[in-house]
Order: sequence, then C-alpha cells, then structure tokens
Amino acid sequence: MPTKLRKIPVILNLILIALISLSAGCSAPAREPGVLQLRLSSDPTTLDPAFIVDVSGGAIAAKLFSGLVGFDQDAKVVPDIAESYDISPDAKTYTFHIRNGVRFTSGREVVAADFKYSFERVLSPKTKSPRTWLFDRIAGAKGFMDGKATDVTGIRAPDPATLVVELSAPFGPFLGLMAMPGAYVVPKEEVERLGDNFADHPVGTGPYVLKRWERGSALSLAANPSYFAEKPKLAGIGYRVIPEDLTAVAEFERGNLDAISIPAPTFRRYTEDPKWKGFIVSQVGMNTYYLGLNCSRPPFDNLLLRRAVAAAIDRNRILKTIYEDRGILADGPVPRVLMPEFADRPADGGDVGRLMFASLTGAGGYRHVPPYDPALARKLIAKSGLKPKFKVKIYIGNDPETLDMVTVIQQYLKDVGADASIVQLEWSAFKEAVNKGDADAFWLSWQADYPDPENFLYPVFYSGNFGSAGNRARFKDETFDRLITAAQSEPDAVKRKGLYAEAQTRAVEMSPWVFFWHKRDFVVHQPWVKGFRLYPISNTDKGLGVELTGR
Repeated sequence: MPTKLRKIPVILNLILIALISLSAGCSAPAREPGVLQLRLSSDPTTLDPAFIVDVSGGAIAAKLFSGLVGFDQDAKVVPDIAESYDISPDAKTYTFHIRNGVRFTSGREVVAADFKYSFERVLSPKTKSPRTWLFDRIAGAKGFMDGKATDVTGIRAPDPATLVVELSAPFGPFLGLMAMPGAYVVPKEEVERLGDNFADHPVGTGPYVLKRWERGSALSLAANPSYFAEKPKLAGIGYRVIPEDLTAVAEFERGNLDAISIPAPTFRRYTEDPKWKGFIVSQVGMNTYYLGLNCSRPPFDNLLLRRAVAAAIDRNRILKTIYEDRGILADGPVPRVLMPEFADRPADGGDVGRLMFASLTGAGGYRHVPPYDPALARKLIAKSGLKPKFKVKIYIGNDPETLDMVTVIQQYLKDVGADASIVQLEWSAFKEAVNKGDADAFWLSWQADYPDPENFLYPVFYSGNFGSAGNRARFKDETFDRLITAAQSEPDAVKRKGLYAEAQTRAVEMSPWVFFWHKRDFVVHQPWVKGFRLYPISNTDKGLGVELTGR
C-alpha cells in the first residue's frame, strides 16, 4: 500500500495567497446595479437549444427558454409552460395542457404548434441536431428522420392549448427528457428569419433575455419583464469568461465576481477561513467518478481481474486525502439521490459500499463494491491465471489533479503485482483513444443529462453503446441488457425502479468500472448575495430567488 498520498504542498497555497493579494490591489471596473456577476471557464458553444450539449450553454439557456416541464430544486419533474399533463394508462401517450398568456420575448403568444415545430426541428435531418435521441422514441420519428414522412405523426396539436405526444413504446424517463434544453420551445418565424444567427440572438420565453454576447469574453442577460412565472429579483446576470482559476479567485476577492466554484488548490483556504464559512454552499452532484476497465480485450476481459482491481484500491483514503473529502463514496454507478430507497450505508460511513434491494425488486440480499483488501486482490489475480507484473496502461486527460490521483492508483496496482503505467494525453486525444478502445483502463466521470437512474445505466453499460455513445468500458452482458431494456419500457414506476436496482446490482457484480465517488460541488459567494443555491442539474437554475442586497 502506498505509504504517503501526495497533497498540494503548503508552499503552493502560500504562493496562491500572495498572487491573489497582489491582484486584489488593482482597480475594479464599475459594477452594474442589481446585476449578479458570475464566471464561465469557457464560452458557450451555442445558445440555440437544438445544438446545446455543453453545461455552460445549458445553464444559460435555462434562463432564456422554457419547456413543457422543468426540474425543481430536488430534480423532480414539475410543470413549466404546460400547466398540467396527463399520461395514458399504457404510459405511451402524454397530453400537455399549455398555459394561457405565455409569450416569446418577441411578443407572440406560445401555442401547442410551437412545440410540434420545435421538436420536429431537432429531429429534422436538415437541422443536424446532436439531440435527436430526445425525441426518437416518439411514434413516427424514425420515418420523419429517414425522410419518409413530412411530419411526426406522434406529435399532434389538436388545438392551441393542447399538445399530444405518443411514444412507440413506454419509456419511463420521457418526462425528464422534456425538461432538457433540446426540448425548449422556439418560435418558427424567428428561427427562419435569423437562420444560423438564431444561436447568437435567441428568442425564448425564459425569465431573462440576452442583452449582449462578446464571444470569448463576456455575456450578459437582462430580466424579462413579461416572464409568465415568478419574476427575477435581479436586474440581470453577467458572465465573464475566465479560463484560469487563479484569475477567477483574484476577481472574486476584488469583489468583481459575486460567486465562484471553489478551485481545488484553494479549497482549504476558503472552507477553513471563518470569514467565508458562512458563505459557502455545497451540493452532491449527479455524477459518478470512476476508473473504467476495457472489458473487450485482455487483461480486463477477465472478470476476476476486474474485481481484483476494485479490491486493490483504497478509494476511501484517496477521497479523504488527495480529494480532500469533496465527495461521497459511490455504491455503484447510480448516485444515491436518484435511488435513495435502495442505498444502504453504515452510519459510520465505512468503506463498505453495499446496496440493499427491497422486496419489491424480487432480488433481496446485498451486493457489494469490494472494500479495500489487497490480500483478496492478490488471490483473485492468482486465480485469474495472469503472471506477476502483468502490464496495464491507464489513460488520463491533462488535468493535474487527475494525475495526482491516478499516480496513487498506479502504486496500489503495483503493490498487488500489476505493472501499471500512465498515459497522459491532451483532452481531445484522450477522448478519441478511450472511445476507440485503445486504453486498458481510464479515468473519467459521467454527469447526468437527466435525473433518472436509467441515465447512469443504459448509456454507459448497454452493449449497443460502445465508444462515444457512453459505454467506453466496452462492457457486454446479456443479463444487464435484458434488465435495462425491460426497465425502460416498464410503465409501473415501482417495478421500473426495481429493475433499475437489479441492473445496478449486475453492473457492480461484473465490475466494468471501479466506482469511486460522487463529487460534491462547492461555491463561495459574497456576503451581499442572498438566496444563492446549487442544483443537481445545471439547467434547473433559472436565476430566480437570488438577489443582491448592496455592498
């Protein structure tokens, strides 16, 4: 076992503090009254809902647009432009009832036909949207996408206040998909008038409107006075594109930013400083960090070896030291917030990582993520038939913190007889190599697109999703495939969760990943910011409730 886990040196923190203090002496630019100032680490790619795939684009779009439904602060589906909805007994037909008086920022009232247009726009081959999977389960979608039909028969607007969506088969997560940015409503006349420029001049129905966008530099929103629901307490929101963490910290301490995600090098500096402790908010995100194991070729096509790797690594110690306790240990791929009724962890937080399944699943009993047990790991390796010092290449991106963690993982593996080496690549080259299956093992995370257990099971473990579709471990298991496809089409919510639980059990048993943790996000805000909170899904935050009380 490694005798010492590396942490950020004290001298580095001293250097950071000195640089921040020097930066804080510079003159600050004038602030716009009532405008919340935030940081973006990178510019949004687009603000056209049909093309949004990045987190920053989705977070901003949530403030400019609205959908039939949205997510509340607990990531539960709630009505939005649809004031209510009905689901047929066979769970295939959804009828949405549109609110009266909802208007685009152009002034025109929203009607049901606008949603039919918006959904078909995403599905149209001419659009080339990367989000067609949101709607491809709707009846008639495949024929429309193949050019065999002029519209999608499963999307109907019988009157201005009613939208009917019929699925080809029941699909439990469907309502969650309707809350995603790709399902936001857009006005046909503005899309056609602006063409490609709609991405830079979006017209929506959200609580804010786009005021200015200087690509690569800044983006500002103004409150929408005609928003149909709760009005913003802010005059606007300003975003500054600041790639460097140190620069963002300096701007925050100068008072030019109202809130920032706490960068890893300054985590202790803020969380242990009494000045800031009362102004830190945190939230366990809907994410899972993992070491993926390529199941399609030696050495990790061997189940015993995959289980050995899981037992060889002290996840809890790495979390508590290098990762500074900025997360909770994972019991499996699905964050516990999505299946709390199935999570069972001892009160002392011990590294047991077990899952309990209630009687409704028909499974019963326990399933375990192996606790740290190097002796067991050595026995499993010997039983697998591999010779000592077998070679393993672990691929990672170019993040320094990841290198720190995987260096420790490398040593744990060496301690049980593996000759582990690290291959560090630039991010795009890393993704390409992992998607192609070049890596023996790799460090990655999976972030929720929508808050449903299916999103942490089907994309990443279903055998038809190898590579960029999500299954980068190239895991193939008939039992898992059967369970997850049955869950997707099960109309009964309780039975569906039971199938999800069994699918997760199978994933844990077959060990295509070493399940590490669910990361906790930390944000520090200024004392004059009130009502600031975090959300498990970024496009939940519409910028409502937060206010500035003066400086």
